[in-house]
Amino acid sequence: MERKELQVAALKNGTVIDHIPSSKLFQVVSLLHLDRMEAPVTIGYNLKSGKMGNKAIVKVADKFFTDEELNKLAVITPQATLCVIRDYEVVEKKDVLLPDHLVGIVKCNNPKCICNNEPMATKFDVVDKLNRVVKCHYCNHEQKLDK
Repeated sequence: MERKELQVAALKNGTVIDHIPSSKLFQVVSLLHLDRMEAPVTIGYNLKSGKMGNKAIVKVADKFFTDEELNKLAVITPQATLCVIRDYEVVEKKDVLLPDHLVGIVKCNNPKCICNNEPMATKFDVVDKLNRVVKCHYCNHEQKLDK
């Protein structure tokens, strides 16, 4: 059996977010407020990946995110996978799913929309999950999410 070297240290308990495009890593850090975490956060950047070429990975010790928190990731990295780790073992694996509503994540493409001209959080309804189409709560402008 060929031994593989771990590129990022093993995690005893917590959450691993894998298959993040390297170009999206810092958006993930911002979206999940990882810069404000008190728990140890390990970040791997530009790691080799058979599927993606290069990828990023985030490991957060002793933190178990809610589905609501994690599903926000579907906006910026829909191919991400999540692993819940307990006692060094993967006890749950899941994919991110685009939620029905997005608040404060997506910017409206309509320059005349009130959310672009007043200090307020953006709000969108997801109208087509398969094609990643969202509709602004304020101006009803529809737009497609970037992948």
